[in-house]
Amino acid sequence: MRRIDFHLTQQDRKRLDSFRFAGRHLAREVTRAHILAALDKGLSDKQICQVLGVSRMVIWRTRSAYLEKGLEYALKDAPRSGAPPKYRTEDEAAVAALACQSPPPGAKRWTVRLLASEAAKRMGIEGISRETVRRWLKKTS
Repeated sequence: MRRIDFHLTQQDRKRLDSFRFAGRHLAREVTRAHILAALDKGLSDKQICQVLGVSRMVIWRTRSAYLEKGLEYALKDAPRSGAPPKYRTEDEAAVAALACQSPPPGAKRWTVRLLASEAAKRMGIEGISRETVRRWLKKTS
């Protein structure tokens, strides 16, 4: 396999050292910082794999990200799109307020299913599941 020359700039080396040894960062980000520092010292991919417990693909991606777009891009996770929130925080608050009210006639207390059906009727929250209501109530406990 062909060896790729890899050298950090002096400024990046200082920033990388402060990143590795100070502050609170995600474990993946610290591992990437250790990978870049090891590559800068000339360690082989095999040695880095053994010491850090990562695959060669992780090393390759980290090296490529640094060479393409710089240190910050190589260390940080890219934002993920994810699905937009289905319900608003106002809906959560309304369900919590509903749970504080007295239950409807014929019921001794609120159940999660009863709250979900009442929320759908009263507030027009369509398709709300009892599990969603349960999670909301657990958050507000």
